[in-house]
Amino acid sequence: MSRYLIPLGLFLALLALLLYGLHTDPRRVPSPLIGKPLPDFQLPRLKDGDATVAARDLQGRVSLLNIWASWCVSCRHEHPLLLELARRREIAIYGLNYKDERAAALQWLRDLGDPYRMSAFDPAGGVGIDLGVYGVPETYLIDAQGVIRYKHIGPLTQRDWERHLLPLIKKLRGTI
Repeated sequence: MSRYLIPLGLFLALLALLLYGLHTDPRRVPSPLIGKPLPDFQLPRLKDGDATVAARDLQGRVSLLNIWASWCVSCRHEHPLLLELARRREIAIYGLNYKDERAAALQWLRDLGDPYRMSAFDPAGGVGIDLGVYGVPETYLIDAQGVIRYKHIGPLTQRDWERHLLPLIKKLRGTI
């Protein structure tokens, strides 16, 4: 009888772990970088490979760093919101073009519009790895000192903007 209890116990423990995973929202995966400075980087700009984008370019104002790619279907879904935020000048939005081809990314921005002040070109995904990116799109809220304050996994929606990002942005700007 006892020889069946150990496998049964292991099976039940595994089942409990799997059930827990089914009820976990992947958008709520905590980032170990929250509260830490944006990893230092310097990458070529997407539109001008001779110029660079660096982590220090995001300092001095509250900003968003949006990780995107032309091959990303979900990026296309969030893009109209980013364009609207840029049009309204709600916040400075920087892009990180992740594991993409330059020509495809440039064509994507020409076709859909460009909400970014600058986009860094990260074809190998090295900076994405430093940020802990495991899928696109992902968006990071960076404070004026260059510290990551929030990470959003998946496409941004108006609801996400109003419920999560905008209140935090107002708090960081001291307007609450």
